[in-house]
Amino acid sequence: MKTDTLTTHSFLIKQLPTATAFIDTNFKLIYASDKWIEYFNLEYHASIDKYLFDLFVEYDEEWENCLKNCFKGSTEQGLQSKKNDIGEEKWFEWSNVPWYDEQENIIGVIIKTEDVTSRITSELKLEKLEDLFKEQAEISKVGTWEYNLITEEIIWSDMTKKIHEVSKNYKPNIETAINFYKQGHSRNTVAMLVHNGIKKGESWNTKSQIITKKGKVKWVISAGKPLYKNGKITRLIGTFQDISKEVQAEIKTKESEQLLRTLIDNLPLNVYIKDTESKKILVNKAECDYLGKSHPKELIGKSDADIYNKDIASISRDEDLHVMKTKKPILAKRTVNIKKDGKSTSFLTSKIPWLDINNQSQGIIGISIDITDLIQKEDQLRDLINVTAIQNKKLINFAHIVSHNLRSHTANFSMLLDFLINEKEEDEKTRIMDMLSHASDNLMDTLENLNEVVDISTNVNLEKKPIGLNEQITKVEQSLAAFLHKNQAKITNHIANDINVKAIPAYMESIILNLMTNAVKYRHADRDPHIILSARILEDRTTIFSIQDNGLGIDLKKYGKKLFGMYKTFHNNTDARGIGLYLVKNQIEAMGGNIVATSEVDKGSTFSVYFNDKD
Repeated sequence: MKTDTLTTHSFLIKQLPTATAFIDTNFKLIYASDKWIEYFNLEYHASIDKYLFDLFVEYDEEWENCLKNCFKGSTEQGLQSKKNDIGEEKWFEWSNVPWYDEQENIIGVIIKTEDVTSRITSELKLEKLEDLFKEQAEISKVGTWEYNLITEEIIWSDMTKKIHEVSKNYKPNIETAINFYKQGHSRNTVAMLVHNGIKKGESWNTKSQIITKKGKVKWVISAGKPLYKNGKITRLIGTFQDISKEVQAEIKTKESEQLLRTLIDNLPLNVYIKDTESKKILVNKAECDYLGKSHPKELIGKSDADIYNKDIASISRDEDLHVMKTKKPILAKRTVNIKKDGKSTSFLTSKIPWLDINNQSQGIIGISIDITDLIQKEDQLRDLINVTAIQNKKLINFAHIVSHNLRSHTANFSMLLDFLINEKEEDEKTRIMDMLSHASDNLMDTLENLNEVVDISTNVNLEKKPIGLNEQITKVEQSLAAFLHKNQAKITNHIANDINVKAIPAYMESIILNLMTNAVKYRHADRDPHIILSARILEDRTTIFSIQDNGLGIDLKKYGKKLFGMYKTFHNNTDARGIGLYLVKNQIEAMGGNIVATSEVDKGSTFSVYFNDKD
């Protein structure tokens, strides 16, 4: 009968839906449900009546102690992990209670086991996620918060509390939470956003300032969104991030950018940066001023083709490509920029490759300095040096002339005086006195001529004025009316009435007077003098005034280099002094002009005066 009872118990326990096992006080397995056998991957008949701990490759000593406590009447619970044959970890939650007989004697332990692998795995995953979230929150300084509209309870995460510098047991409410925001714009903005979140269901994400419990000012980003239940907003949840370091870094970056901007904008240099397409992505104030722009945005994105003429833009683009390709700078190259309005400017330009961290070209950095004024001053200095050289040459020539002429006059005076002293005859003395009188007149003429030359050389600051060419010619003709009539001179004037020249009036009259006088004075014996006057204006605004005659002409191959020399004569005229052409050339050059002669013996000469009307 007892055997039948055991068989019945064994059958019933075997079919239990829970994993259950019965062991006696000797740790021998008496009964086990199929579920329990399956949990531990055992064979039923091979396991019954076997020592419990022999059924497992390894076991936890804590479990054995718990079973022993159950033999004493205790109830024990625990959690245990085991690996199956393929290395998978299984988690079992067990409950051990004493097993009593009819007389309430403990005859063993009833072991109830539940496979909680799925739950434990989920919990472990959740725990890992929570740990990861905490680590990320610690790194990124992002906390969370939740506001229950029903209970009016606010929950802050540890990181949110840490950002506010409050204790971990601090419990905020909606008023104190908002009051942490700095009074003014920040507090008003957040209060409005929370209100709109509650009333209108609007989410938000805003940057603002808080003052922590310890009085520290921090920049934060607070975000929030409403949660609904049964169509009603019941909660607000969100994040809270400390961005103080980022904001400080941003402020420092902006300060550095502002410092750099101030620096480049106040440099007396044109500074710009171009991308790989040679389009400007940065320009300083000097570059804007040069290009006539009031703000950099008017130049950003523009290429040289948008600013300069085609040829200049093409040259600049080729230079940019060369610098980007070779990664070698072009330094202090003299360039000329011609803007689309035709204005030309000279620069010393440097182009430096702009490289990224991988040493790849991202564009070029350009630096230019305007040297237009410097070049003009160089030209002026060069002109001054040339003028000085010419003046020195003239001075030396003038000194030789003065020395020669005065020496000649002195020698003549000395000789005549010796004759006068030694002469006894009164008639001869009278003749010598006449000779001395003529010598004195000649000396006076020479001194007047030399004085006139000195006046031209020293009066460098005389002002040039616009003069009507025909008006000046008419004035000279009136002065020479008797002279021209006496010599039956004919004048043909082809000059337009509207032609003006910039000249010194006194010099202008002297030039026309000398050239017209010479044209008549050196007339050909076989024909009456005929003077032809003409003028034309070149593209560079230079006016050419020409006087053509039909006189004796000059052998330029023989006398060309001496033509404008002082006291140089080329004919046998008794009244020739050799001073007229010398004075004309000096007067013209003193006004920045020039004179050129063409001539053919026995046919006549043409003198062309070039007036510099630009200065």
